[in-house]
Amino acid sequence: MKTFLIYGSYGYTGQLIVERAAREGMRPILAGRNERKLRAQAEKHNLEYRAFSLDETAKLDSALLEADAVLHCAGPFVLTFRQMAEACLRAKRHYVDISGEIEGFEALAKLNDEAKKANVMLLPGGGFDVVPSDCLAAYLKQRLPTATHFRLFLRGVGGGVSRGTARSAIENIHRQGRIRREGQIVQVPPAWQVLEQDFGRGPVKVVSVGWGDVSTAYYSTGVPNVETYFAFPRVAIHFLKLSRTIGPLVYSRPMRSLLKWLIGFAIPPGPTRRQNEAGFSLMVGEMRSEGQIARAKLRSPEGYRCTALTAVEIMKRILEDNYRAGFQTPSLAYGADFILQFDGVEREDLL
Repeated sequence: MKTFLIYGSYGYTGQLIVERAAREGMRPILAGRNERKLRAQAEKHNLEYRAFSLDETAKLDSALLEADAVLHCAGPFVLTFRQMAEACLRAKRHYVDISGEIEGFEALAKLNDEAKKANVMLLPGGGFDVVPSDCLAAYLKQRLPTATHFRLFLRGVGGGVSRGTARSAIENIHRQGRIRREGQIVQVPPAWQVLEQDFGRGPVKVVSVGWGDVSTAYYSTGVPNVETYFAFPRVAIHFLKLSRTIGPLVYSRPMRSLLKWLIGFAIPPGPTRRQNEAGFSLMVGEMRSEGQIARAKLRSPEGYRCTALTAVEIMKRILEDNYRAGFQTPSLAYGADFILQFDGVEREDLL
């Protein structure tokens, strides 16, 4: 029987994914560094587990031979993706992660030829970042094939943030101001642009951020100019602007380490089940070409819940031999309408 391995299964998002997979009748192998947490989780779901660090190459390679694919959930991904992806290529096993980090996307894209030779799919961004937005970008490119510019606007309603997400954000805080310009990823100042966007509830302030689509939308659509924006509270926008001057302090390795340590005390493990069920996300995508524009809005489940839905569905398809070898984005692998199959997803044309 085909199965897959979840590395980082006992983190907040990993737990949601394991629960979803169990409800779907799947029996993944749980994996990570902490044997105590793994044992408790495995006993709860009657699953097998393997405890090892990514630095333990022999144990890592041995574990991958027991599975057909890996769902990598251990962040910050900028520190972990390479070891797992390279192990998947050695073992000829498919790699999926739930990252939204541009560095990982770009590095994995460079492994495209190697992955094709190994008949392995490398699909980062298999969760909320970037499945819904990537599918929206691909859909809009279908509507406007001549598009040269893509803008994405995101807003979360309800929900919350997990410790793991917060720590990943801190690890990447010095990389947050990025856009794609004429095909190249360009660093811009934090809060480079502050705009207004109406998600259907009146205009709100949105600020430029380096969302994963700065990388993936280019591969999915070929559009060379990409900007992404997020609706932050006013105080957060002020902090982002302030970081332009205090950046060297905030961005230093000692300060980032301190902030990640403090997160363990200041932030709960993740949103409550009620927040997951009640929350949702809104995004507006905008494709432009000379004198033409296509705009659409997408509503999706709360981010962590969405991640569990999309990641498990991707793994189901892989185990059914439904995959494309090489580096893939969600829409390249499964189409612009992939996101529409999930409850709570609605897509609406605006222009």
